[in-house]
Amino acid sequence: MDGVPRVPEQRRAERSAALRFCVLGPVRAWRGEELLPTGSPQQRALLAALLLREGRTATASELIDALWGEEPPSQALAAVRTYASRLRKVLDPGVLVSESGGYAVRGLGEGALDAGTAQDLSAQADKARAAGDLHRARTLLGRALRLWDGEPLAGVPGPYAEAQRVRLQEWRLQLLESRLDMDLEQGCHGEAVSELTALTAAHPLRERLRELLMLALYRSGRQAEALAVYADTRRLLADELGVDPRPELRALQRRILQADPALAEPSAPAPEPAAAPVRPAQLPATVPDFTGRAAFVSELSDMLASAEGRVMAVSALAGIGGVGKTTLAVHVAHHARAAFPDGQLYVDLQGAGQRAAEPETVLGSFLRALGTAESAIPDSLEERAALYRSVLDGRRILVLLDNARDAAQVRPLLPGTEGCAALVTSRVRMVDLAGAHLVDLDVMSPEEALQLFIRIVGEERVASEREAALDVVAACGFLPLAIRIAASRLAARRTWTVSVLAAKLADERRRLDELQAGDLAVKATFELGYGQLEPAQARAFRLLGLADGPDISLAAAAAVLDLPAEDTEDLLESLVDTSLLESAAPGRYRFHDLVRLYARACAERDERAPGERDAAMSRLLDFYLATAAGVYAIERPGDRLVDHLAATRYPGLVFPDRKAARDWLYTEADCLLALARRSAERSASLRRATDLLWAALDISESGANSREYEATAKALLDAARRAGVAQVEARALMTLAHAHVDAGRFEMADQEAEQVIRRAMDADDLLPVCWARNARGIIALYQSRNEDGEQHLSEAIRHFRILQDRPGEASALCNLSRIHLATGRTRSAVALAQQGIGIYDAMGNSMRGANARYALGMALTQSGRLDAAADSLTEALGVFRDSRQRLWEGMTLFRLAEVDIAAQRPAQAAANAELALTVLRGIGGEWRRGNVLTVLGHALTGIGQTDRARVCWRDALRIYEELGAPEAAAVSELLRPAQAV
Repeated sequence: MDGVPRVPEQRRAERSAALRFCVLGPVRAWRGEELLPTGSPQQRALLAALLLREGRTATASELIDALWGEEPPSQALAAVRTYASRLRKVLDPGVLVSESGGYAVRGLGEGALDAGTAQDLSAQADKARAAGDLHRARTLLGRALRLWDGEPLAGVPGPYAEAQRVRLQEWRLQLLESRLDMDLEQGCHGEAVSELTALTAAHPLRERLRELLMLALYRSGRQAEALAVYADTRRLLADELGVDPRPELRALQRRILQADPALAEPSAPAPEPAAAPVRPAQLPATVPDFTGRAAFVSELSDMLASAEGRVMAVSALAGIGGVGKTTLAVHVAHHARAAFPDGQLYVDLQGAGQRAAEPETVLGSFLRALGTAESAIPDSLEERAALYRSVLDGRRILVLLDNARDAAQVRPLLPGTEGCAALVTSRVRMVDLAGAHLVDLDVMSPEEALQLFIRIVGEERVASEREAALDVVAACGFLPLAIRIAASRLAARRTWTVSVLAAKLADERRRLDELQAGDLAVKATFELGYGQLEPAQARAFRLLGLADGPDISLAAAAAVLDLPAEDTEDLLESLVDTSLLESAAPGRYRFHDLVRLYARACAERDERAPGERDAAMSRLLDFYLATAAGVYAIERPGDRLVDHLAATRYPGLVFPDRKAARDWLYTEADCLLALARRSAERSASLRRATDLLWAALDISESGANSREYEATAKALLDAARRAGVAQVEARALMTLAHAHVDAGRFEMADQEAEQVIRRAMDADDLLPVCWARNARGIIALYQSRNEDGEQHLSEAIRHFRILQDRPGEASALCNLSRIHLATGRTRSAVALAQQGIGIYDAMGNSMRGANARYALGMALTQSGRLDAAADSLTEALGVFRDSRQRLWEGMTLFRLAEVDIAAQRPAQAAANAELALTVLRGIGGEWRRGNVLTVLGHALTGIGQTDRARVCWRDALRIYEELGAPEAAAVSELLRPAQAV
């Protein structure tokens, strides 16, 4: 309140907001957004008793029993009246009423009580489930469960509150079981494992939860753990209650032992609402002026129609670039849509480019388009292909695979079930694609070519110049794409005649020579559009074709052209109008792969200024290096790396905040890495390309593009060795070592870091020496070579101090903290980590400050200060998630699981360890996975699931033995009692 007196009208307006009450947590009341005072615990108990009666009257004696039971105070009745009077003053008039010597709460609006809302949502969920709409049922139950805010009626005394608390908690568990049951029916078993692990630990005697956990583990491919859950359950029930598991649980164990096929899929699968199964319609628009090709259309349409009753119909169209493969395939696909009522999938496989689409990436896109949840999509190509075929089973889907590289790229993308069909286009004949109907697509006939030209230009303009039109299509080699470009140019210029266009084509003697050169016909086709460009447009076309990557941003294009962004955008948009460039998204542009090759040929032929091509690529490299350095500086304030990078002449982007900087780095990752790889071909660019990779190390550390990052580092290292440049070799080795550490390949990383020190010392380049010493220190820790690690880290600290690199010094101090921790010097480990945090915090370096808090959390855990350890690690976890550092997010969850073990919270430890395994999937290497499995085993032991724990330890032991890791001995000891039995 602001202290200003209210007139009656104002008071009525304030009370117009609806009342809301909560009993599924602390008992609270709101008017609108205002939290109302509900008084003492006994007064809240009275309010709760009245609310839970749903408008029915409670007598005074009933309320006294509810609040105090069999031993009420002597003034109990007076107390009840006092509580009611106080509540009446807080609530709206007429809400708390006196009636027949008792009280009731009346006149509440819909949704005023959270328990009532939960009951309504539960009833709606039951109806949705009965109707087969599991998606809606799950959503409704999720909304109901989110209404619980901790313990129901928390802090409310009295026997009535206690009884209601038990009822509401049991109700919540029933809703949870229903929702989890539907999760499994919908195939969400992977996500359910972590939640069920924690729930079974909290409610060990609840057999339905155990049954759901067994089923979720089995469907996640963890059969041994599922059986271990049963063994744990049987032992627990026998020890605690002297009974056997219920028949349903025993039956499930038998079915798992028998590998019952029916268990592999939901027992009662139900479709998602409206969008289940998802009906993709991904075909590009067919051209309205499609012309000719009648025989091919008939042949291909007959093939697609034969898909019904066959395992699969596959037609592969082959021909030179520009012959119209895609146009024909899209037209036929649209013509056949009615025969494939379950949808159509489309992808450009980019087979003619340097970087063809990876089948696993395409399968991920297809699976998402078919309604598969992101979390349910496996990592490997084989598993994705198998799931893809399973999802298509029973559906009639047409798949158009455009611009394929070869049969190997296509095979995983083919449907495998009756009723589906695939259309494939490629520049090569796929004679090794078993069962495919091969179609060789040739150029158009003269009649078809002329008809296409007329349909684009218009009959009126061509009627009087038929011979000139025939000359034009002949000059185009009767290639559809060339004809379309020429006709579009003419159609856009109303002052031209067909004869003018024919004369222009006739003057291009080299163009005609190229038209007769087989595969060069594609270049001749694009020459028609290129020859019509203004000088500035032509220069932009040529130079932009030099850039690698799937597309190019407006800012990067401006660097290539050395023009302001506004002028660059005008040029690029004009090229889009000519169809020589595509607009991939607002502010992003791309070439068709063949157009890019043609543009490069033009650059080699027409860029007469000495070194202009190299200068354009140098500006682009400068732009990426300067921008990546800026991103690095924002993410790591005070880090001296940016001061040791190669100088740039062309500026980079300036970002308003960390999010914008980070978004740029991950958006540009493919283009950045492609440029760095190509720069390896030019010795003058090697230093900057290597520094670019170093400044962009977050791409590797996050787990995104890690394989491409490593491949780029190898390419730069090979180039540096060929060039004999020690400094570049050292820096390339450093990036490669960093990638190997992230991937858990410590032996290789250590060898590379050792070479970094030698080569960097030869080049008098101290910064890589510091980084390599730091890396070797942490690697030595991982390999239990603590004395070596301490020596490397001490040297790293000394060198960082020489360079006045405070963040580098902080990193080494935190790593040294972990060495001290491993050697039992807990107090100094805490102090070193705190020293690192102090340096990072003083510089505002939040991301590396999170690494320091990670180290501090480990030290505090070992020193027994568990609450402080959890706080430190939780703070680090938030930063890592915000920074998209999946590796460190997973490792921090693993460390939190260790804290939970020490704090005797095994259920929470199991949940954190399960989540860590999920986050670290595909990154971090097997050694880190073994560590998490070991901790998960301890957590499972703590909640009584010892058989499942042994499964985890056996997996960890296998990993450690394969790696020759010293941790194998400790895990072997954990398993020894089981082996002795």
